[in-house]
Amino acid sequence: MLQHILIPVALDHEEFVPRKIELARHLLSEGGQISLLTVLEDVPGFVSEFVDLKPVNHLTQKIKSRLDAVAGDADDVTTHVVTGKSGVRISEFARENKVDLIVVGSHHPSAQDYFLGSTASRVARRAPCSVYIMR
Repeated sequence: MLQHILIPVALDHEEFVPRKIELARHLLSEGGQISLLTVLEDVPGFVSEFVDLKPVNHLTQKIKSRLDAVAGDADDVTTHVVTGKSGVRISEFARENKVDLIVVGSHHPSAQDYFLGSTASRVARRAPCSVYIMR
């Protein structure tokens, strides 16, 4: 069984998180941990010169609160917010935190996804562990 399962959470797909947590709990060893992770993309330099406050500092706590609400009072779920490119940072988080499995969601692929690559495919290519892609 698995000791640490990572569930990346896209802010526009929060409604799928309970289903991912349910799956993770079926696979999790007793005493194991589930981590919910949201990655904030960095603000481009040309935009940041027009913004007075640091958006990352402002958004990080707001997003962490949303993740905490999704996790509820569960003892086996922790929440994290990091910045960077999601396909890269999710894999780095998994490596740094000894994650055994990443449960990531994916929509049905279209031609655009094959050319641009989805986050799920980027994670699957870079992950240091197994990746379960839910549709």
